[in-house]
Amino acid sequence: MSSRKVRKLTRKIKRKKTMLLLFSFFLLLAVGVFSAYQYRDIFFKNEASKNVEVVQEKEKEKVPIEYNAKVFMVGDALIHWGVYNDAKQPDGSYNFRPMFDTIKPISEKYDLAYYNQETILGGSSLGYSSYPRFNSPQEVGDALIDAGFNLVSLATNHTMDKNEIGVLKSVEYWKNHPDVVTSGQWSSEEERTASVTAVHEVNGIKYAFISYTIWNNGLPTPYGKSYLNNEYSPEKAQADISAVRDKVDFVIVAMHWGTEYSFNVDYKQTEIANYLSSLGVDLIIGSHPHVVQTVEYINNNKTFVVYSLGNFISDQNDIDNFTGLAFEVTLKKIVNVDDTISTSVVDPKAELIYTTTTKRNGINYDFKIVPYKLLNNNQLPNYTYYYDVYKNIVNERYPNLTWGLTWE
Repeated sequence: MSSRKVRKLTRKIKRKKTMLLLFSFFLLLAVGVFSAYQYRDIFFKNEASKNVEVVQEKEKEKVPIEYNAKVFMVGDALIHWGVYNDAKQPDGSYNFRPMFDTIKPISEKYDLAYYNQETILGGSSLGYSSYPRFNSPQEVGDALIDAGFNLVSLATNHTMDKNEIGVLKSVEYWKNHPDVVTSGQWSSEEERTASVTAVHEVNGIKYAFISYTIWNNGLPTPYGKSYLNNEYSPEKAQADISAVRDKVDFVIVAMHWGTEYSFNVDYKQTEIANYLSSLGVDLIIGSHPHVVQTVEYINNNKTFVVYSLGNFISDQNDIDNFTGLAFEVTLKKIVNVDDTISTSVVDPKAELIYTTTTKRNGINYDFKIVPYKLLNNNQLPNYTYYYDVYKNIVNERYPNLTWGLTWE
């Protein structure tokens, strides 16, 4: 083959190689571009999916969250001689549990169950005594704790009945029951400060509890020891409540106030209730009159007031005093989507209770607390008539009150 033909063939082969290389290059380029577009679609789809998930999660977070705690309330545990004599056992001990076995299935179901311990639980070493200067067996507290009560007011007109030692014995007893929140008696000013500013919590709701009395039966605390019995003054209440108001969702105040044996709310109760409401108190629970009084919302529904629950248990031996109020409210807290918090006291409900007894030789025995709905005419003749009388008293300022408790 001539050299010319060889050169021509060589050029032809080079052209084919070049074309093949160019074709391969553009093929690889096309594949690369196609793959890049596919990757981009997958990437952006994944990112879009992630963004949707984030939005959905944020939308979930924006749902308001609601918390609720149900509060049960009864009145004064006024332990006369007849009550503790009936509880005395052959071995000298005391058992009050049977007196509350009809109430226990109700009270133990609530998140908070309140009562007012009217008389000192000073124990046996001080000697038990009745009216006018009481000292009661500590087994009273044992029975009521067993029945589910975990919120107890201790500031009363009988706090100083056994002087300083009686209060210290009472405080010592309650310290042995740390699951029970008490207020009104302390053994030092430091204990008082810690108590009134304490933040308690139930079902995600934070609350403070403070107990005051406006009465002392002419038995004031010793000089410099006002912590023994928490006597009310506007200045003290303002200092106490302002110290804790911003730390909690609800402030609950127990007030020992009013006129004994009067169904009517007196001017002082009205004055104190409105002042406490102005300080930010949400729920006021009243005791001392030993009879039931009305209930109401005040200050544009800012505060709910139970003016008097009447007696829970006593031996005052009169239908008015044997009748008490069992009451419930719900503490409602809502965490809104903007993280603000709204609170309210809602769903007030009521029922009447009665202390039944058996009388032998002029002395009452077999004390038992029974809801009016479970009474019969042998236990209280014409009980339906009395039910309507006391119901109307309670309804006076809140006629739309619901009768019948959640857990009856």
